[in-house]
Amino acid sequence: MFKRRFFWQLYPSYLIITIIALLALGWYITGSLKEFYYKQIDDELSSKAMMFQSQAVELLKNKEFEEVDRLSKKMFKESSTRITVILPSGRVAADSEAQVAEMQNHSDRPEFREAITKGSGKSIRLSNTIGVNMMYLATVISDSNGPVAVIRASIPVTAIDKQLSDIYGKIAAGVIIAAAFAAIVSLITSRIISRPVVQMKEAAEKFSIGRFDVRVPMFNSLELNELSQELNNMAEQLQERIRTITKQHNETKAILSSMVEGVIAVDSAGHIVSINKAAGDFAGVEPEKVSGLNIEEVIRNPDILDFLKETLGSEKPTESDISFLGGGKRHFRLHGARLADSAGVASGAVIVLDDVTRIARLENIRRDFVANVSHELKTPITSIKGFVETLLDGALKNPEETERFLKIIAKHADRLNAIVDDLLSLSRLEEDGDVRRINFEKTALADILGDAAELAKLKADGKNIALKVECDKEIKLECNPPLLEQAVMNLIDNAIKYSEPKSEVVITGREDEKEIAISVKDNGCGIPKEHLERIFERFYVVDKSRSRKLGGTGLGLAIVKHISQIHKGLVAVESTLDKGSTFTIHLPKDISISRPI
Repeated sequence: MFKRRFFWQLYPSYLIITIIALLALGWYITGSLKEFYYKQIDDELSSKAMMFQSQAVELLKNKEFEEVDRLSKKMFKESSTRITVILPSGRVAADSEAQVAEMQNHSDRPEFREAITKGSGKSIRLSNTIGVNMMYLATVISDSNGPVAVIRASIPVTAIDKQLSDIYGKIAAGVIIAAAFAAIVSLITSRIISRPVVQMKEAAEKFSIGRFDVRVPMFNSLELNELSQELNNMAEQLQERIRTITKQHNETKAILSSMVEGVIAVDSAGHIVSINKAAGDFAGVEPEKVSGLNIEEVIRNPDILDFLKETLGSEKPTESDISFLGGGKRHFRLHGARLADSAGVASGAVIVLDDVTRIARLENIRRDFVANVSHELKTPITSIKGFVETLLDGALKNPEETERFLKIIAKHADRLNAIVDDLLSLSRLEEDGDVRRINFEKTALADILGDAAELAKLKADGKNIALKVECDKEIKLECNPPLLEQAVMNLIDNAIKYSEPKSEVVITGREDEKEIAISVKDNGCGIPKEHLERIFERFYVVDKSRSRKLGGTGLGLAIVKHISQIHKGLVAVESTLDKGSTFTIHLPKDISISRPI
């Protein structure tokens, strides 16, 4: 809607009212003047007709029409008034301007018919004889036998209109002068009235931008003076309240910003009132840019939206757990509470998103670890117990069976020992220098790779697998040689296990500007894509039956991961089904690790 300043609402109103009043007055005056002027002309024509009648009545009774015609022309010269004498039959007996013989019968003229009927008549119309708009006034002359003739006096309307136009011009000039004077007076009056309002508006604008030190001036008007005083009091109160609110807001903002939990507050219509950085990071938005938007425009997760609706409709606190598949599976615990205004009416809700992804992941890892280690330990223990019971039940009497059972028991005992050794290795590695310190030294990478390949050569020869080492002898790195050799050995051992006979395993060491990379590539069965993210977890194996058959504990890759982390690096894998896998340890060149004793 178009807004106008108070002055432009006040001033035009005054001006329009004044102009309308002047126009109405001018219209009334001109109408009255025109009526008055026509009345005067009417009286004048009537007197001229009466004058002519007094002179021509005897001539008409004697039917001296030529004398009557001469008399009418003489009167026209003296008074500029056209006189026409019309007989009851409508025939023109005399006329001031035209020749009687050439004139038409006038029985159809309206003023003539009205005069015959009522004794007098008048009209304003175009003259058929001289072709000019005329004002006619007709009166009848009668005797005892009835109408003798009709005397008609007329004058051109153009003359009347000209005189009226002159008068109208003077009236219009007077109206314009009065309107101009009224406009000036209205302008001054409007400014005097609107100025205090403008000053109050300017003060209010300064209040709106936080300048509460400004004060509204006092005015002579009692009402305006009281209003100014109230505005000044309001400014003082607002200044104090805003100072308090700002302090509380900053404290709340600092608290929300420092929270690792996401906090979202919405109104009853679902529009975002507040959102902290943690919640913004979760939704992938900037908190400053989404304030006021509908929650559905910012967060697309239906579980969160349903939880919000539940919270808005519940008088009690709400709680729920959800999983979110954005950027990796994430788990959240939601807490919600409905907000109410001072009257107790629901005005919105606040929800807190607690990211429990790490806790859930650790819980899954713990659960899987317990299940896996229990399974891995239970299998050989069950076998050992079964064969011992068999021996106790009488198999000891058969030397051949006893020897076979004892070899199986020894094999399972070795597997138990391997699992325990790997668990102890992981435990030592996880200390990561907190309990003990690990020594690092400058070592040639080629020596570490060569030693690891030499240790695995016997197992590779058993499957007729060739081990190929590719590494520049000039590459040196700061590391713990036994640990790094163990990591490489575990990767080579895995590559041999899952490679087909008569294939090749390539161990490569390379260096660039930022890192040193150690790769072990095989041409085995490969790893399905869905398992790649979890193969470095303890006891996680892609094919458990095959792994157990090949003698794996499920801890080798977890050991490689921890050794890489101790060296401030990481291990990655690339694999294609039926084509093989490549495991790569990435180690930084500028390793900054303390060398404790």
